[in-house]
Amino acid sequence: MAGELVPCSVADLPGWDVHDHLGAFDSFKRSCREILDAGSGFVRQPQFGGCRSDWQAVCEAGLGADDARRFFENWFVACRVMDAARPEGMFTGYFEPEVEGSRMPSADCQVPIYGPPADLTIFTEDERVRSGFSAGRRLGGEPVAYLTRRQIEEGALAGQGLEIAWVRDWTDAFFIHVQGSGRIRLREGGSLRLTFAAKSGHAYTSIGSRLVEQGAMSRDEMSMQSIRAWMTQNPGKARALMWENDSFIFFREAELDDPSLGALGAQHVQLTPRRSLAIDHSHWMYGTPIWLDTEVPAGDGGVMRPFRQLLIAQDTGSAIRGMARGDVYWGCGEAAGLVAGPMKSPGVMTALLPRLVARRLGLVS
Repeated sequence: MAGELVPCSVADLPGWDVHDHLGAFDSFKRSCREILDAGSGFVRQPQFGGCRSDWQAVCEAGLGADDARRFFENWFVACRVMDAARPEGMFTGYFEPEVEGSRMPSADCQVPIYGPPADLTIFTEDERVRSGFSAGRRLGGEPVAYLTRRQIEEGALAGQGLEIAWVRDWTDAFFIHVQGSGRIRLREGGSLRLTFAAKSGHAYTSIGSRLVEQGAMSRDEMSMQSIRAWMTQNPGKARALMWENDSFIFFREAELDDPSLGALGAQHVQLTPRRSLAIDHSHWMYGTPIWLDTEVPAGDGGVMRPFRQLLIAQDTGSAIRGMARGDVYWGCGEAAGLVAGPMKSPGVMTALLPRLVARRLGLVS
């Protein structure tokens, strides 16, 4: 373990001394309230998460603190993440797509966004081993795979009253699925916020990787924007490509406390643009402060700029796997998508672990 997490001083983190810690501190407080009230992330024990009791004193202190930088320095141990499987790290971006739609179907809004069906079940560990799926259906008492994306999109769930809203095309719906949340500008007026409710249990297949394998684009060219452009130029092939990803996401309409923030992440707290990070929850506890030293897109032509920032682990995703792997939440709409879509950057990740957690892991005495 010592070879995976290496304690270091926050003074050695480039930019720490001039950083605005307050934004991350506000996000951390939202995580703390969830940890103290529910602690849903502790149901599954991450490798470097510690116990809920290790976090309670930290969170209570954080909710009462007024000096963000001093709080992080006093209550946490900075640990450089050294992942032999991904020495350079990999950091991408995601966002909340905003599309046009309606609560009722119409001639040009016929693509449904579904809520979770009644027969979709999260499997027990034994059922996962027997079926090979994390979720699905029980038929005759046996766990079996759920419907595929193609089966659902061809109408297998129609008529059950599961439709939350309708959008204009399958590509809009697909990217809402990929991002795990979305905002629909309603033709009736106002907007509807979608947040993740469940997934079908099928493994996620990257259609970007499929396009690279087919020679449609190089891995360096691959981004959300390039994939969408290919779909627009190849409408006849796009639907079949989407069907190669059997995984299907179900949503619920989100009632959010603060409309200025993002949708709910996996920790059940609202995400903050540039301050919330999706991580691999098998390694990191929700609420963990993470210092990233990487680069982000700054405009056209592949220009990049340094991104040295403190973020809070508040979400996860099917494609986020590994210790030194993160997905930065950039917010809602087209401007956020222009940064999130092409972001695919190496970098250094430093986790700030509560001192009790660091002690439990044998990182400090």
